[in-house]
Amino acid sequence: MSMERVSMTAAEVRQSFQDFYRSKEHEIVPSSPVVLQADPTLLFVNAGMNQFKEIFLGSRVSQYRRVADTQKCIRVSGKHNDLEEVGIDTYHHTFFEMLGNWSFGDYYKRESIAWGGNC
Repeated sequence: MSMERVSMTAAEVRQSFQDFYRSKEHEIVPSSPVVLQADPTLLFVNAGMNQFKEIFLGSRVSQYRRVADTQKCIRVSGKHNDLEEVGIDTYHHTFFEMLGNWSFGDYYKRESIAWGGNC
């Protein structure tokens, strides 16, 4: 079976992602700043979940049950230890956007897996 490759710009990928999750009743929230002033434990945002840290820790309740975002992130080293790979190939970057969908007590793996099968 032959699959035709479709080229999309970053803006088109971002919009397609947001449109899909908006159709699944997610609130689209903006990226947080890459430096979170209210969180002194992080030098900068390195993952899409950082802006939801207080919700995951139980110290804040989300105003939405379903959320999707495109979070600006910076990675320079750490868990992945791939700083030496930046610039050598097309997938190791220091500044990137992470697309994320989040459920705060509303759905779990079953729905996510089913939605992923439609991509």
